[in-house]
Amino acid sequence: MHLIITDAWLAKSRAIHLRGTHLVVALLCSALVLMLLALGLYHWVFLKGAREGWPVVGSVLRWVVKDEFDQRDRAVRDNIDLMAQKLGDMQAKMLQLESLGERVSGLAGINPAEFKSKAGAGGPLVTSRSFTMDELGDTLRQLETLGAQRTDLLTVVESRLLDQTVRNMTVPTQQPVSSGSLGSSFGWRIDPFTGRSALHTGLDYQAAHGAPVVSAAGGVVVTQEAHPEYGHMVEVDHGQDLVTRYAHLSRVLVKKGDLIKRGQKIGEVGNSGRSTGSHLHFEVAVRGVPQDPQKFLKATTQLAKAR
Repeated sequence: MHLIITDAWLAKSRAIHLRGTHLVVALLCSALVLMLLALGLYHWVFLKGAREGWPVVGSVLRWVVKDEFDQRDRAVRDNIDLMAQKLGDMQAKMLQLESLGERVSGLAGINPAEFKSKAGAGGPLVTSRSFTMDELGDTLRQLETLGAQRTDLLTVVESRLLDQTVRNMTVPTQQPVSSGSLGSSFGWRIDPFTGRSALHTGLDYQAAHGAPVVSAAGGVVVTQEAHPEYGHMVEVDHGQDLVTRYAHLSRVLVKKGDLIKRGQKIGEVGNSGRSTGSHLHFEVAVRGVPQDPQKFLKATTQLAKAR
């Protein structure tokens, strides 16, 4: 393209040759300038119209702002509804936790009523609406408080159950001989050597020579010796001044100071000491006072039936 530029008197002229590339660039620049001018004019008109209250501009601005706020409100409402749904799931899980707490609290000796939340609520659904942010915040704070209370109570339950487990593991409730039958019981009897009435301070289990003898509970071996009357004997301290004694053994498998667990084999049935035949003499003493071992052994049977 050729452009010829002359002055007003046609005295001078100048020819400009534009190639295709130059022409495209010139058109793009012109278009850009026009767009900037249009945007500037549009911005100026709207600002001036908004400041001076032009009706048309005010209507357009209100429509744009309302649409923007509507979109934002819908987005916020959707998020609130989603949070409310998750809040409902949390409340359902809290009810499950409450139900679990009520079931296990009795085992720990805690009143199940302590796990119950506020009084029940219900009724027909007449209408429904979305949560407000304030209501959502209040409900979340209530759940947080309730969750903290449940955590504290469950911690107490855990502590109580752990304490009970430890106590049960150290109480002699397991029969020391599984294959033997019960002979002489605890109490007064005719002594097999003297023929006179004498106090029998334990239980005699009739069993074959070499039959395994197990610890009735966990504890520490405090005595392992050959006694003139009890023969080869083992005593286990279970804590809280409670001691079990296993006498007339033919073989001892533990030594003083050993830490043993419930059901662990500690020796074998024998006929050592003051004995008329192969059997196990089993004693339970609290603070050195002999107790009837059957009281402890029957406690296990009663607990199993209760469960």
